[in-house]
Amino acid sequence: MKHTTSTQHLGELTLTSITFTQPLSADPQDERSIDVFARVVTGPGGENKPYLLFLQGGPGVEAPRPCAQPAEPSWLPTALEHYQVVMLDQRGTGNSSPVDERILEGRSAEEVAEYLTHLRADGIVRDAEALRTILGVDTWCTLGQSFGGFSTLHYISTHPESLDTCYFTGGLSAVGRTADEVYTECYRRMRRNSEEFYRRFPQLRETMRDLVEAARAGQIVLPDGEVVSETRLRSLGHCLGSDDGWLKLYQLLQLDPSSSQFAYDLAGLLPYGGRNPLYYVLHESSYADGVVTNWAAQRCMPQEFKDDPTLLLGEHVFKEWSETVPAFQPWAEVAEILAEHEWPSLYDAEALKASGVRGAAAVYANDVFVPLNFSLDTGELLDHVKLYITSEYEHGGLRTSQNGAVLRHLFDLATDRRVR
Repeated sequence: MKHTTSTQHLGELTLTSITFTQPLSADPQDERSIDVFARVVTGPGGENKPYLLFLQGGPGVEAPRPCAQPAEPSWLPTALEHYQVVMLDQRGTGNSSPVDERILEGRSAEEVAEYLTHLRADGIVRDAEALRTILGVDTWCTLGQSFGGFSTLHYISTHPESLDTCYFTGGLSAVGRTADEVYTECYRRMRRNSEEFYRRFPQLRETMRDLVEAARAGQIVLPDGEVVSETRLRSLGHCLGSDDGWLKLYQLLQLDPSSSQFAYDLAGLLPYGGRNPLYYVLHESSYADGVVTNWAAQRCMPQEFKDDPTLLLGEHVFKEWSETVPAFQPWAEVAEILAEHEWPSLYDAEALKASGVRGAAAVYANDVFVPLNFSLDTGELLDHVKLYITSEYEHGGLRTSQNGAVLRHLFDLATDRRVR
């Protein structure tokens, strides 16, 4: 396959950049193509180590940009002890034909929506297979964080012969479940985390109630002009899905809500920013295993969340944001078309069970984004993937654990070494 490479050194790291052209779709009659970018990170003396493909969370987020001192991402030194790490910019992100507002110019909403349907896990896996061929290896290993784990499940469903060992961190998605079921379970878990936050800081419940009233009155305005809606404000609950997010939320709620400091800090904490529009536009499709989502998170909001505005939201997306958030307004029609799109299935339960792929998966007991019970069900399909079930970390344990502890634990599990 035609590709270009370049090599540079960053401290002790060797970075080999690879760019190649890949068909946009699986249809051989479709002549459209995209550029795909990846970077192979090699540590000192690691030229002959096997490859570990890192699949980033998202959707719509590029791979991390590596750095040696301080280590970025934090788990990279642990990974480099055993592997060369392949950082793939998933299609539509980073340097892989990135999608931004330019794609809207001169195209209809229908054309843009159709293009975006090719940016899911199935397309990402096709790119990964092409990259594996370029690297000249029969098999390689994968590390899937969150949405990257979802993509790994599709990879196992379709190309188990290409995979040696698969590691998951918060990425065992529901298989055979609807988006409605997933979001309903996420609401249940967000209720638990909301109540826990208010038990720790009971005075902040009234603070949040007052802020919701201000949002309903159109009194909270961000620096970019966004008039913050109630659901947008309550999406601050996504902070409660990370190990250190509760502190950021606590600190925000100490500020004077009429101050510019509050407005800027609020803007920085709200999820689904304009930098990566695919995160909003394609988010519900990550749970669409052969279904139409039709704004599932909005439709499935439980009555208790409607009655109590202090209960916070997680990765729940709402149609109204395409009207109230300036960065999303150009995507409103595209998002609506995708909400009505019937997405093909991503996973094959029988293929997963028959794959024989080995590995290890970190399953976070209190995960508000990837529910524990569905992850355990999926784990039952992967007989040779050992589960590390922990309440020590939230969804981002791969990043927040000290000295790559979560990843090291998975390496030990997968190789039957005694966990240190």
